Amino acid sequence: MIWRLVVLGGVCVLLLGAEGSSRGGGTVTFHRPQPDESQGQARARPRRDMSSSSGNPRPFHGPPFTSCRTPLTPVEHKVLDDNTYETGFNGDDGSHVILTWVGDGTGVVLVLSTFSAPIDTFLVGGSSRLYRSTDYAKSFHDISHRINNTFIREEFGVSVGPGSSVILTADLPVVDNPGGVIFTSTDAGATFKFIQLPFHLAEPITYHFLNPDYLVALSIDGSLWLSLDFGAKWTKVHDGVHSFSWGAGINLFFSYSRTDTVDADERGDLLLKRTKDLGKTFTTIHEDIYSFGYIGAFLFFSVMEDSRSPRVMYFSSDQGDTFSRALLPSASTEQFYSILDGDEDMLFMHVDNPGDTFFGTMYTSDDRGILFSKSLERHLFDGQRKSDFTNITSLRGVYLTNKLDKDGRIRSVISFNRGGAWRQLNKPDNVECGEQVKNCNLHIHGEHSRKNSIIPMLALSEPTAIGLVIAHGTVGDSLSSSQHPDVFVSSDGGYNWRGTLRGPHHYSILDSGGLIVAVEAQREGQVKTIKFSTDEGQCWKSYNFTVQPFFFAGLASEPGTKAMNVSVWGFRPEEDGQPMWVAVTIDFQSLITRECNDQDYEEWLAHATDGGDLERDGCLLGVRETYRRLKKQSLCRNGRGFVVSKKQTPCLCTREDYLCDYGYYRHVNTSECLRQPSAANKTLELCLNGEEDELLTAGYRKVPSDRCEGGFSPQLAVQTVINPCGVKTSPGPPARSSSPVTHFDTPRERLVLILVCVGAGVIVLIAIISAVFAVKRVVYRNRSPVYRFSNLQIQDEANSIPADLESATSSNGTACLQDSDDDLIK
Repeated sequence: MIWRLVVLGGVCVLLLGAEGSSRGGGTVTFHRPQPDESQGQARARPRRDMSSSSGNPRPFHGPPFTSCRTPLTPVEHKVLDDNTYETGFNGDDGSHVILTWVGDGTGVVLVLSTFSAPIDTFLVGGSSRLYRSTDYAKSFHDISHRINNTFIREEFGVSVGPGSSVILTADLPVVDNPGGVIFTSTDAGATFKFIQLPFHLAEPITYHFLNPDYLVALSIDGSLWLSLDFGAKWTKVHDGVHSFSWGAGINLFFSYSRTDTVDADERGDLLLKRTKDLGKTFTTIHEDIYSFGYIGAFLFFSVMEDSRSPRVMYFSSDQGDTFSRALLPSASTEQFYSILDGDEDMLFMHVDNPGDTFFGTMYTSDDRGILFSKSLERHLFDGQRKSDFTNITSLRGVYLTNKLDKDGRIRSVISFNRGGAWRQLNKPDNVECGEQVKNCNLHIHGEHSRKNSIIPMLALSEPTAIGLVIAHGTVGDSLSSSQHPDVFVSSDGGYNWRGTLRGPHHYSILDSGGLIVAVEAQREGQVKTIKFSTDEGQCWKSYNFTVQPFFFAGLASEPGTKAMNVSVWGFRPEEDGQPMWVAVTIDFQSLITRECNDQDYEEWLAHATDGGDLERDGCLLGVRETYRRLKKQSLCRNGRGFVVSKKQTPCLCTREDYLCDYGYYRHVNTSECLRQPSAANKTLELCLNGEEDELLTAGYRKVPSDRCEGGFSPQLAVQTVINPCGVKTSPGPPARSSSPVTHFDTPRERLVLILVCVGAGVIVLIAIISAVFAVKRVVYRNRSPVYRFSNLQIQDEANSIPADLESATSSNGTACLQDSDDDLIK
């Protein structure tokens, strides 16, 4: 999962995801530390150590466990030797290596070796080098000459779009150059085209998520540029732009300032605009915003409606045609909101607690991003504004995170129904804590631990490896930094775990879960051994892939888990003392040669538990899912053609299929939703777009994407009553009219006036009666209330083009922000 960060002024909205090693779905970056590299990092608040004890005691090992170790046979060793390929990049002094897979199953890998340096240190013929492989990283060829040996900074790297499109951005001084330079390729880097830009890039070019010909770029002077022919020609879309994002279809959103001011975003003076026709016409969505973002199917932005009040969040689920304020607790300028995850159905939102508490409350939204219900209290968010929240992608509806309990200890919790309920993780099957430990549970290390160098990798799961989860953790009462982290594996999406590797490791999933590889993390030592398992971590074999160990930098495998080969990257000193980048690629396809057949697979009911109601066993989010997956004892390969197969049957509804509605909470000892004490009655008055909605609710709403049928149904015989809120007017005396005053002096004129007024009154009375009857027909039908939103009528100031109010559609309905935790939009 790609983590992102967006800060909305003082009240922040963070889109969080994996940082550092991953730039996108098919790109990883390896870094070779420099001798004089500073280890200091700026942070928003002091870090909190997860250990409650004082000082820094030497880490100790946790409860023991055993896992199967099987030696390689001589035949297996020879097969692997014959299919291991080592490449030494002689004379390459780059501090960063950026690997990018191009296309799906093409075998093409581009490697850019470069270094980070300030622009004023630019030297002609810098040390950037570009390499290309066409055999899944088994061999590489230096193709730097294809881009004229141009220096490319690490910040821009290699941009890969849909298909086989590639963009490299040259690093040129702004002085004496009218614009920047890019190199484009449509054949996976076999050839490149030189393009002179009419502007200098402020950030990497952004692809449209479906059409590689559609490119958007932001220049250093704040101009937004658009290309419809893969960079050959560029058109300026708008000036004064601060940020932008693709929406669904060809919707493009951007924020801009009316005047050329550098602090317009800090004052909340930005305007949010949308173009639905690639820059031909524009619609203003909202004024006076601080920042905005787009995730899943939701557009969101922050606004300070009153200079004396905190900023508030607005959401839109229809590409900005309508929008509403999110029903969330208010946050001061010292607090922040954090969007943890989102898709077309719902959002996970973290609301920070006041002060340096290191925790807050997690909420889940309805399918429009308006109503939010409390999901988890005391959700951990450390001093660096990092969350351990993780989506387990190998099984639908599963999420994992950590909470900071009242005793000051960090404990892991997991949800199997998209945040409807959370519970602690079970103790691993092959681990015993001992009598001195009262509560024996597995606790998973997350981003907080990775940033503190306690673990080298986060939890790993893949949609094609059904139920498989690999993670670092400790077993005991709570998560501890004074205990060595070990590697644990779950084969059923997090219900049950087992210890599999002692100590921290780097790991990767291959062959759709049929193969797992791991390399032990060495802080200072060198590596030469890789471990692999063909039964989801029950048994491991070890293979020495080189006779000359080297300092480890990372593992790299093709995205999508379809591949059977993995590359181990690192560096070793040369004779002159300079480090040399080394890549060793091991191809397991020749070791596991048999293709799987029907007898190698089994039917597996997801979310099944022992005992209980057989009719409800396996029911999650209203559906029972049975998957066809590989047996652990089957030694065969799924292959590139493997497709996840599952059967779905609907389940009867229960209370577990419902969340507590806004203003309600779930009782600790029951599943009943109770009214929060702060709310006096069952009426919630919401003022939305000039209308006041009285929402009557029994306290339940269905979990987004839940597809249960029949069964439990809250008594929601409710209607939504609309009452006008009134419209706020600007302060100050009314303006005097400069037009002549009209008088009605003659009896004829007065009679006409009376008749007109009576007629108007009758029309108004009929309209009111019709509206009352119409409102009474509105019924709350087992979902959130039906709100009435005013359509956007705002026109562009420059050309007075009316807004296009048609709903935009897209094949996937998603768009991405920049995938880096350093993209701060203030």
